[in-house]
Amino acid sequence: MYKVTRLIHFCYGHRLLNYSGKCRYLHGHNGQVEIELSTEGLNELGMARDFGDIKEVAQKWIDDNLDHAMLLNKEDPLLPTLRESGDKLFVMDGNPTAEAIAKCIFDHCAKNNLPVTEVRLWETPNSVASYRP
Repeated sequence: MYKVTRLIHFCYGHRLLNYSGKCRYLHGHNGQVEIELSTEGLNELGMARDFGDIKEVAQKWIDDNLDHAMLLNKEDPLLPTLRESGDKLFVMDGNPTAEAIAKCIFDHCAKNNLPVTEVRLWETPNSVASYRP
């Protein structure tokens, strides 16, 4: 099994509804996501996958949708106000936890034919969440 992983850095804000800790308040992170692809064999160039493929599919989507955006639960009462203000928003079905964000990125990569096997989101230098089916 061959694996390649690309790191992508992005900044985002979020908050968690119905949570009693500090993350119930609006706050931000300088996140780092690791997108891992796996394959049984190498292509004609001797690669598992070109790192540029990950950049083209994942980096562009993250830049367009998540980077410098406020990630919020679709039930968040702040959504109407933030929409009116023109803030960059990314609305999720549930709480925008690191786990849910990792799955969202995984799903986008898989939908775009990348052989993704795991996505790890470092919310802080000490805290990582991952998704793999």
